[in-house]
Amino acid sequence: MQVFTTVSSRAVPFSKANVDTDIIIPAAYLKTIKRSGLGQHAFQTVRYNQDGDKVQDNVFDLPAYQGAQILLAGPNFGCGSSREHAPWALLDMGFRCIIAPSFADIFNGNCAKNGILTIELPQDQMQALYQDGESLLPLSVDLMAQTVSRISGEVLSFDYDASKKHMLLNGLDEIGLTLQKTEQIKAYEVRQQQQTPWLF
Repeated sequence: MQVFTTVSSRAVPFSKANVDTDIIIPAAYLKTIKRSGLGQHAFQTVRYNQDGDKVQDNVFDLPAYQGAQILLAGPNFGCGSSREHAPWALLDMGFRCIIAPSFADIFNGNCAKNGILTIELPQDQMQALYQDGESLLPLSVDLMAQTVSRISGEVLSFDYDASKKHMLLNGLDEIGLTLQKTEQIKAYEVRQQQQTPWLF
């Protein structure tokens, strides 16, 4: 998993509330276990009409936002069914950080496991960030300091779970965390062989 320390980029403003995982990545694309290629299908109902033609001026395909690594979302982002394909699709679009008033719990956890930082900020602060996004002003996110810095000079602080922070700063998923305990695992196996040799 890619290490997350800081990100500075323009931010895509998408303030719609209750965006569920089916909007992020439709169920038709859940058959694959590959993490690449899902970005082209992300937000399909927002980016394409019923005829399959691209919706003009949809925020995700505007040239001004190409390469953006920060998504400014609305309340309860990532609700609905649990699917790890949602953060996979967002990563494939290039997003490393999502800032919103609130997130669905399972989606929030899946993001941390896949290298995406999710930041919750109050609605009044989000309104200022949406305006920055619409004005194409960059934001800077520092995970170690737990801050979001605006071009105006304002610095917003956010709370973040310590265990998730450790995972992101060190580029560790759950398997990586387990492998950090290799010596303890070996010691346990030796102890078990001594205490219950009939199992071996």
